[in-house]
Amino acid sequence: MDKYNSIPCFLLAAGRGERMRPLTDHLPKPLLTIQNKSLLAWHLEALSSAGIQNVVINHAWLGEKIEQALGSGDQFGLNIQYSPEVTALETAGGIAKALPILKAKDYFLVINGDVFSPELPLQRLLEQVLQLRQDVGPILAHLLLVPNPAQHPNGDFYLQGSQVSDTPLAGSEKLTFSGIGIYHKDLFRNLVIDTSAKLAPLLSEAMAQNKVTGEKYLGPWHDVGTPQRLEELNAAYE
Repeated sequence: MDKYNSIPCFLLAAGRGERMRPLTDHLPKPLLTIQNKSLLAWHLEALSSAGIQNVVINHAWLGEKIEQALGSGDQFGLNIQYSPEVTALETAGGIAKALPILKAKDYFLVINGDVFSPELPLQRLLEQVLQLRQDVGPILAHLLLVPNPAQHPNGDFYLQGSQVSDTPLAGSEKLTFSGIGIYHKDLFRNLVIDTSAKLAPLLSEAMAQNKVTGEKYLGPWHDVGTPQRLEELNAAYE
């Protein structure tokens, strides 16, 4: 698993979690727990098992509690660094700010801190990074897509083979972006550091150049978006 040491991972944990209130009034959303383990801890344990060594976590709302809970990462066998944001910079803005800490030579893994996917195929995603490094181009993003959940029935992107588009392709299937992806640092090269920026426009531009690939994931995946959903997941995984 040493071959994965050079692939850093970024965990997105800067959101306010408005829909999770009042649970998030005094706790950052990614520290909410399923079976007494925080959402971030689930990710960190999986990353460590997969051979990842270096993780960067961004935070804004109550970010000091994330640092207090996770520390330097020793408890997970990881090296964790933090990218604090005064106000949340959205996904792309947060990634751009963290790039100097991530020190990615090309590709890096990004996972939303508020999704729960206990059987995430990290090994396969890391193999995908090694494959992407062989391609000319380069591909700028590889997205993990999932069947559309009840709360998001219209999906996000179209998948045909391994090509991802935001416009319909012949014979394509419209799926939901899981919040889990592999990105090339060049996707963010034109962003101004410390400026809020959304990810979707960058992906859309890359898709227009056929530089976004993806795969459909059928394993357990949950967007922990409401207190009720958190309660249901705790009951389901008892």
